[in-house]
Amino acid sequence: MNQQHAPGGPGSTATWTSSAKDMVGTAIGQGRVWFTVGYGILNEVYWPSCSTPHIRDLGFIIAGDDFWSEVKRVNQYELTTPSSSLPIPKIVHHHERYRLELEIITDPARDVLLIRYHLEGEGLRLYPLLAPHIGGDGDDNYGSVSPHGLTAHKKGRHLILAAESGFNRASVGYVGSSDGWQDFSQNGYMSWEYQQAGPGNLAMMGELNRNSGVLALAFSDSAQGAATLAASSIAAGYQEARRQYAYLWAAWNETVNFPGLDKLPKNLSDAVRTSIAVIKTHEGRTFPGSLVASLSTPWGIRIKTLGVITSYGHATLLKSVLLCWLVV
Repeated sequence: MNQQHAPGGPGSTATWTSSAKDMVGTAIGQGRVWFTVGYGILNEVYWPSCSTPHIRDLGFIIAGDDFWSEVKRVNQYELTTPSSSLPIPKIVHHHERYRLELEIITDPARDVLLIRYHLEGEGLRLYPLLAPHIGGDGDDNYGSVSPHGLTAHKKGRHLILAAESGFNRASVGYVGSSDGWQDFSQNGYMSWEYQQAGPGNLAMMGELNRNSGVLALAFSDSAQGAATLAASSIAAGYQEARRQYAYLWAAWNETVNFPGLDKLPKNLSDAVRTSIAVIKTHEGRTFPGSLVASLSTPWGIRIKTLGVITSYGHATLLKSVLLCWLVV
């Protein structure tokens, strides 16, 4: 069913995902994107500073002729990193019908997050499911299906989810009524192809053309800017972005001076290196040395009154920084 505008607006009350994170990460470079991972999927992604999230989460539905599954709800996965000081998560989701492998980085040269994915399973297709919360707010978002990918915008901020191999079909709808998860829940397969939605609380979904490839989530102050960044990052290649990501983190780690680190037991030295990487990940780009309290949006008290969002979480910034250093 291919219709222009999704029904059921403005959607259910917008919420955030859990603040229980598996890990956090960012590139060291010109890129201004920070990411979080929870329950084996991408959670909040921040841009152009580490204080402003623009998505709630980006998960995956896997489906075949007689079967569909949301990997987050199955919650059977393993997460590893190349080393204790290199925040590149490799996530492997296991199920009796499939194996889904994900790896997440941000492009050191661009405002783009990249996901390399590989799905194994006979007769199955992969469906990314993205919930935009532009400007840290799930309400009043606008979304559409474009030739370049799945797009969302609000108040001059734009994002796009593009696929290296493209989408076979896609849909954007209102959470709780016409989103992709509701489609599978009600019909058992992807039957809706709504091209536009908004204003409201949105979720966007696409059927990937291939079960292996790269997704690019790009951010800009214009729709064309986001599309260009996504396309250029995909064209430059995931492997090159990953190489630069790893090289820049390795170079920065060489500057870290922690007396006696090499004399500690390996499990303790690894914990110290991970703690140092976590602290570095929380650092802002505009003022070097400045740190955000936590890369998780349900931090502290968050109240919305008369359309104005007030967050009290960052009042605990100094306490959080001191706690981080105590851990190290």
